[in-house]
Amino acid sequence: MSRDAGEEERTFTALPPAQGRGFAETWWGRAWLKALEDTALDGQQLKRGRKQARDGAVGAVSVRPGRITAVVRDRDGTAQRGDVLLQELTEEEWDRFLDMAVDRAGHIAALLDRDVPPHLVEDAAAAGVELLPGIGDLEPECACGAWDHCPHTAALCYQVARLLDQDPFVLFLMRGRGERRLLDELQARSTARAGSADRDAREPVADACGPEDGRGGVRADEAFAAGGILPPLPAPPVLPPSPGEPPSLDTETRPAPGVDPAALETLAADAAARAYRMLADALAPGHEDRPVEAPLTVEQDAVRLAASGRWTPAALGRLAAGAGRRLADLDVATRAWRLGGAEALAVLDGDVTPGAEERTRAEAVLAAAWEDDERPALRADGPGRWTVTGADVQLRLGRDGRWWPYREESGRWTPAGPPGPDPAAALAGALAADDV
Repeated sequence: MSRDAGEEERTFTALPPAQGRGFAETWWGRAWLKALEDTALDGQQLKRGRKQARDGAVGAVSVRPGRITAVVRDRDGTAQRGDVLLQELTEEEWDRFLDMAVDRAGHIAALLDRDVPPHLVEDAAAAGVELLPGIGDLEPECACGAWDHCPHTAALCYQVARLLDQDPFVLFLMRGRGERRLLDELQARSTARAGSADRDAREPVADACGPEDGRGGVRADEAFAAGGILPPLPAPPVLPPSPGEPPSLDTETRPAPGVDPAALETLAADAAARAYRMLADALAPGHEDRPVEAPLTVEQDAVRLAASGRWTPAALGRLAAGAGRRLADLDVATRAWRLGGAEALAVLDGDVTPGAEERTRAEAVLAAAWEDDERPALRADGPGRWTVTGADVQLRLGRDGRWWPYREESGRWTPAGPPGPDPAAALAGALAADDV
């Protein structure tokens, strides 16, 4: 591909044959082909053109405002020049499109990513600007003399659909603006709009503080002194009554291999619930004084997900792999998570290792927790663990000083209840359950 200095024309080298693939993978590429197929009167001509494009018979494609051109070879070796015309946007239409685009930062970001999201095209249409062609908008001209789309212009259009997949700015050039010019105009309008908003915001401060310092700004001490007259921040958003409902994926369309719609619905519901909880926490009094929670590891988050929803066996298997656990171990981990989240998981996995001072304090708490004649026989069974002699129950010390009751089930130590500050009370519940 090459470009001239002014970007008023771009020439794309001939593409290789398209055997075994479609001509358009993006939605805007398919919209381009729909305009062609809805316009042409002879389906056989389109079929022949599609085959020629698939066989690599289309030469270099030249794109300029209002026109695309290429030489297409026939099977007998002869070549015909084909052109397809597309109406350029007027200056007024470009003004409307540019104003619409700078109003929404997401539109500019999408263009920079060489993406044309449907809402950009919809917003442009609402502003009276049709970016994509419709029925009758692709006007053919061919040296073969055909008055409708012939195989040569059809082949050209199919080839351009592949170019549009790679670079949607090809469409904008056909409509009258090259990539560099379009981006420069968007930047100029964005800068002008930001400058106007900045001036509007600064005018009350400048009036209240006095003259500027001669360098185009307001002195820092004067701006600080004017803080009391600035308008207050907007009110925080209102917490909705409940998390949003994710869309149902139970459609008549068969899912792609490996896609589990039920699992996706559960993930969407989990994301909505987490977002709701984060908003509720942010709006709660004293939120700014709370410590920031440590982010979860991949393994911890897999356990959290397994504990928060109903999963198919296949999805549970994938979560177990993500958690680095066997399915049976994942079940124990989810029970711990429901009792105390990441802290409970750390206690289960033995990640809590008290230092010498913490161990001494824990021994003193254990000694004082029972009357002499009621104290069970406890043996230290690892860092922060004490097992009752003759019973399959255990106490574990958490990092926050709380005691976790554990019970042995099928050869695994599993949490037997929530933690508490009193080891005697925590152990009593585990012993009672062990007697049942």
